[in-house]
Formats: sequence, C-alpha cells, structure tokens
Amino acid sequence: MAPTKALAFSLAAIAVLLLAGLAAPKWLLFLSTMAASHGLAILGVVVLMRGGGATFGQGLFFAVGAYGAAMASIQLGITDAILRALLGALAAGLLAGLVAPLLARYRGIFFAMLTLALSMVAYGILSKWSALGGTDGFNLPRPTVLGMMLDTSWADYVLYGLTVVFAALAAAGVAVYFRSSSGLASLAVRGNDLRVEYLGASPRALLALNFSIAGALGGLGGALTGLALGHVDPQFAYWTTSGEFVFAAILAGYQSVAAVFVASLLLEVVRSFSNLYFPNTWQLALGVFLLLVVLFRPGGIGSLWSGRKAKPARPEPEGEPAVACKEGTAT
Repeated sequence: MAPTKALAFSLAAIAVLLLAGLAAPKWLLFLSTMAASHGLAILGVVVLMRGGGATFGQGLFFAVGAYGAAMASIQLGITDAILRALLGALAAGLLAGLVAPLLARYRGIFFAMLTLALSMVAYGILSKWSALGGTDGFNLPRPTVLGMMLDTSWADYVLYGLTVVFAALAAAGVAVYFRSSSGLASLAVRGNDLRVEYLGASPRALLALNFSIAGALGGLGGALTGLALGHVDPQFAYWTTSGEFVFAAILAGYQSVAAVFVASLLLEVVRSFSNLYFPNTWQLALGVFLLLVVLFRPGGIGSLWSGRKAKPARPEPEGEPAVACKEGTAT
C-alpha cells in the first residue's frame, strides 16, 4: 500500500472511530481501548508470522512497555500520556533490538521457546522485585495530555482517542512496511529462507528487523494498556498473555493489518461476554471459537476480504500437446 493511501485510510479510520466514541457508553469505550492497545501487540506477532517467525514471548515487550511508561512517570516525573507511551515503545524496541541478533539464529520451535523463556524470566524478576510492587504491581498517577489534566468525565474518552490514534498510525506504518522491499522479502523468507539467502538477502537480518518492530509495537500496546488501566503488574509478562496474542494473531491471519484489530475486538467481546454468562467455562468458549475459525477460515479473518482465489488453468486445445517445441530447440 502506498504511504499516502495508507495515511488517508488511517486518518479516515481515526475520524470515524473518534466520532463513534462520542456516542459509545463507558464500558464499550474501555473495551475498545483494550482491543486497540492489545491489537498493537498482536500486530507485532503478525509481523513476525508474516516472515515465518513464531513467538510466545510477546508478553515480555508488552510488560517492558507498561513498566517503562510507569517508571517514566514515577522516577522521571513525566506525566504526559503521549510521551509515556512513546518511551514505553522505545524501551521495548531497544530491548528487542538487543536480543534480536541472538534469537535470529534460530527458527521454528526453538525460536518460539527462547522467546517464551525470556518472557518468563522477566515475569520472575518482576514478581520478586519488591521495589516494583512484586506480584501485586503498583498503581499509576493519572496522566496528562498535552499539559492538560484529564477530567474524570472525559478521561475514558481521551485515553480511547489517544489509543485509536496510535493504533491507526502504527497500522498505516506496518501496511507500508509490508509493501516495502524488506516486507516483501520477509514474506519470501516465510516460503523458503534458503532461496532468499541465495538471492543475496539475509534471512537473519530480516527476522531481527521484524523482531525489533514486533517488540516496539508490543511495548506501545503495553504502555497504552497500563495508562488505561492505571495499574501494571507482572501478569503482563506471563505466558498466558503471550498466548492470547498468538490466539488473536492466528484468528486474524497475516494478510490484512485491519484484520488484526478486528480479531482483537472480537477476542475482547467474546471473552467479556463469555466471562459474564459462562464464568467457569469462558476459556472453553474461546477455544471453540478459535476451532471454528481454523476449520472454516484457515487463512484468518483477513482472508475474508484480502484473499485471492487462484485462477483456473486455461484448458489446452484438444489434439495439441501441452508444450510445443520448435525443431532443434528445447524449452
């Protein structure tokens, strides 16, 4: 997608969602905020999936972004929500960039288990670190936006709008990246990384780049989630959090950026209502929902509008060979 077209779509989506938010009740605003912030972390998983990577450690960067934004407020006195979200994304992106060269040497289940191990190490450190609240975490002071304190009646809408803007701009950037040379090469790595290496590209460098992007997106999502909740805790880095991101990434597929946020919203809706009406079996409802998607739409939600059917082969005329060769030549 061209940058101007992606930006136009993002601005249109921002305008529509901000107007819709004015009429939405508070519970729906909060649910949509969670869906958009989690969608950023899920988008990072999709970036890796599109390049053939598999991660069960996206919760690590989700937690780093949340704690980074929180510590920027407590230790540095930064109260602006925009700056805190950007600092959370920067912290997670830098950490991902540091470990990416090591992890890029591995593929498949080894890569996935290493990311899971890093995430669980972070969970253990955060749980035992009493200065950060231990297993209970800690509450965050109310943020400001562009120097203005958030009024209680408008706080939910402002945080919703801020999350929507960040999510739409990040989605536009990822859509442009998917159409860039590195993004297309990553898609080729998913098919055959050895052939891509023969063509002169480095699958390791591409995987490391995708991992760094995924980390920054996860950190941004974690920072925005912490701002909306007003609380951070080690559960952000737990393996179940990463599992939910993978769940939604499979649900969305890697063919469409918009499908990521649709899948995230569906996940939040199904989880919320299943937890309300089936409090003891809501995980079962989520599992059945995913099975139905895998069985009837294996390409994910994105394949509903971005999947292309293969054109049928043109039948050969009767009585003629399938391949015609001139005398003395070979084809």
